[in-house]
Amino acid sequence: MRAVFAIPGDLSSLTGGYAYDREVMARIDMAHLPLPQGFPAPSPDDLRETERLLRGVDPDAVLLIDGLAFGDFTPELLRALPRKIVALVHHPLALETGLSAADAQRLAASEQLALSHAAHVIVTSASTKQTLAADYDVATSQITVAIPGVARAPRARGSQGTPHLLAVGSVTPRKGHDVLVDALAGIANLDWRLTIAGSLAWAPDHARALAAKVEAAGLGDRITLAGEVDDAALQALYVSADIFVMPSLYEGYGMALAEAMVRGLPIVATTGGAAAETLPTGAALKVAPGDAVALRDSLSRLIGDERLRTQLANAAWEAGQALPSWDDTARSVAGVFASIEGTSA
Repeated sequence: MRAVFAIPGDLSSLTGGYAYDREVMARIDMAHLPLPQGFPAPSPDDLRETERLLRGVDPDAVLLIDGLAFGDFTPELLRALPRKIVALVHHPLALETGLSAADAQRLAASEQLALSHAAHVIVTSASTKQTLAADYDVATSQITVAIPGVARAPRARGSQGTPHLLAVGSVTPRKGHDVLVDALAGIANLDWRLTIAGSLAWAPDHARALAAKVEAAGLGDRITLAGEVDDAALQALYVSADIFVMPSLYEGYGMALAEAMVRGLPIVATTGGAAAETLPTGAALKVAPGDAVALRDSLSRLIGDERLRTQLANAAWEAGQALPSWDDTARSVAGVFASIEGTSA
């Protein structure tokens, strides 16, 4: 089987989507086709370079295209595609927080058109599968769910002191860190500290506004915007955390939630997108996305109740041990490739 994986930007970027791509590539024999980094807002030069690259792909190869780029392919790019196309959708581009109504509508139409050119679509959660079937006219028979894997890891030990809250994710509007700051400002009388680990470069204006919000709330000495951290530093943060918090407004899956579960961390999370299904009942306190008051109350409850933290931690640990491995994920992806080869033989 010949397979090519087209991915925009820097494959080494420390985000969940790029981590997924790296782990799959490490387990399946695929050629890496780097696409320009401008997606999902490509310049005319990006589009011309992408078309040139696509026209160089072996027409008999299976071409897997990361949705960060594929969802914004123009009709001209779609016409340049070879026959055996598989789309990987981490989450629909139009659901990114902060888009104007016009941009969201344009991206939804663009992604729906692109997906109509795919022989098959891989998604990372059942929730995204349902969204593509309901809103993007993709037949469910053409969608395979390949849940992100997670590596086994030692159980978190905690801070042994002031409760350490940990949030992991790039600082972008969709991740809801501003809502988290509002929630924590309402319980400044309690003993806690927060580390937000994630790139500050994806939405720099938003990151600067978040830092200003932290300072304005008088929480600069309690909330650390750690930025993008390497794997060793991230593992150390997980080990030293007492509570994991996911304030995201929408998640295509929520890989950081899986990382928290596999380490047995008690969790407070929103129910945006697939986050609700990623977390089993009993492993977390769940709140509606964007509800700072509900998030505040759940964090207050968990910070003040050590018995509840232990109960949630045990449930998260048990659920985490049953999560799929990256080998399982790769087998699902490889199975799609085999089916495409079989139907086109």
